[in-house]
Amino acid sequence: MAEENISIEDVKTSNGEAHQDNPTIANGLGDHKRSEPESRGQKLKRFAMANLLVILTVSAVIVGVFIGLGVRSAGLSRTQILYFGFPGELLIRLLKMIIIPLVVCSLVSGAASLDPKALGKLGGWAMLFFLVTTLIASAIGVIMAFIIQPGSSDGQKISNLNQDDTEIPEAKEVIDSFLDLIRNIFPPNLVAAAFQSYATGYKIKNITSSTNLTTFTVEKTPVGTEVDGMNILGLIVFAMAFGVALRKLGEEGEILIKFFNSFNEATMVLVSWIMWYAPLGIMFLVAAKIVEMEDVGLLFASLGKYIACCVIGHAIHGLLVLPLIYFVITRKNPYTFLLGLVTALATAFGTSSSSATLPLMMKCVEENNGVSKHISRFILPIGATVNMDGAACFQCVAAVFIAQLNGIPLNFVQVITILVTATASSVGAAGIPAGGVLTLAIILESIGLPTNDLSLILAVDWLVDRTCTVINVEGDAYGAGLLQYFVDRTSSKEGAELNKVRVEEEDPVSRPESSPLIEKQGNLELEEVAGPKHCEKESAM
Repeated sequence: MAEENISIEDVKTSNGEAHQDNPTIANGLGDHKRSEPESRGQKLKRFAMANLLVILTVSAVIVGVFIGLGVRSAGLSRTQILYFGFPGELLIRLLKMIIIPLVVCSLVSGAASLDPKALGKLGGWAMLFFLVTTLIASAIGVIMAFIIQPGSSDGQKISNLNQDDTEIPEAKEVIDSFLDLIRNIFPPNLVAAAFQSYATGYKIKNITSSTNLTTFTVEKTPVGTEVDGMNILGLIVFAMAFGVALRKLGEEGEILIKFFNSFNEATMVLVSWIMWYAPLGIMFLVAAKIVEMEDVGLLFASLGKYIACCVIGHAIHGLLVLPLIYFVITRKNPYTFLLGLVTALATAFGTSSSSATLPLMMKCVEENNGVSKHISRFILPIGATVNMDGAACFQCVAAVFIAQLNGIPLNFVQVITILVTATASSVGAAGIPAGGVLTLAIILESIGLPTNDLSLILAVDWLVDRTCTVINVEGDAYGAGLLQYFVDRTSSKEGAELNKVRVEEEDPVSRPESSPLIEKQGNLELEEVAGPKHCEKESAM
């Protein structure tokens, strides 16, 4: 009976039933530790500690607005405003410092870790997603501009805002803009590509013909020049090609791949340190920009409808369209995904630069949204350059706004031209503050609108460009999330197919050598050979 009792007790213990009478032990807690319900204060403290960086970053934007409005009354000089915004300038410098090592190393290691076929497939899906979302953003911009009619009234007020034309970028021919894009894909000097890019300028030549009446003919000749600004597109193409080449080398390329992987990890550690400085930098960036503004009342009274048009268009795209696409494809909650990006989105609002936000975006999608490193570090640098949803939306609104301002009606062909040109030109838009204004000149040229009204766009670009950047980086993040879903789905399908293949391989007809009869005969033969040993064992017993 004693043996039976012990066996029953053992069975109870193995099934986890031995401590049912004592719930504290069953729950993994001893008598000395009684479970107490967590108080509201403790819950709030735990939530605050888990989301400290997000809370600090969002608070920094709000506090920055109030500081800026408060300091405006002090009447600071230009020099004092520059000193006031110094902590913000430091943040942008830190983020820009990390861009080149991050982009190059992440793309080399990402391209080297992926199979060339998978790389092509992932790149194809990503480009399709970016193209479709940018086209949708352009369409939203045009529709919102026709509904709200931002340039149809208040012409007198708007004319008061015209600045001098020194800040307006030089208008370029559409063909030259696209040729510049292709030229920048293949930089002649990789070191120079880190701080310079190619841009076409124009030289005016006067050709005189001496006849009875002297006539002058003017010829506009394109002249290529190197301008300040990182050629990120050229660096991306080189890094991807170099990563594929390293994979082709096989074992010989492993050492260099490990080097780039280690470099990448070290860069991400630096990013995590910079993230803790970001709230302070963002606060001063926002505050200094508000102090800089000259006449806020006149600005919003004149261009309020234009600003509202851009912001509403961005809100529709960022809060409805992108989450809807993500939900339809993955059947996951898109707003949970969006919550994980709050730090990066607040940084995008503060810095107004997709490229500067790239390091923090990588950190957010990897740690908060479960996107694997080789996907995020492959697709996000490409997205920061190629995917410009916010810029495309704003450019379309601006083009229709300038047409309405000048009383020029737009026909269907011109609207389609705006959509296509905005989508295509946003690919080459620089991921820097006011990068979209440079490409807006291309759209205006393509439909024959005057470019001298760009000064109005520049007057409010400091605000509109921030919402543009938020939408740009949000689109990149959703693209990374969708690619992760595609990779997970294809890998699970491949796993199921492999299991099916293994089951088919284990066919008894195709393997007669391992049949039970042959095994039995083999065992008998072994027993006959091992006969004496068996006898020794019996005699020993």
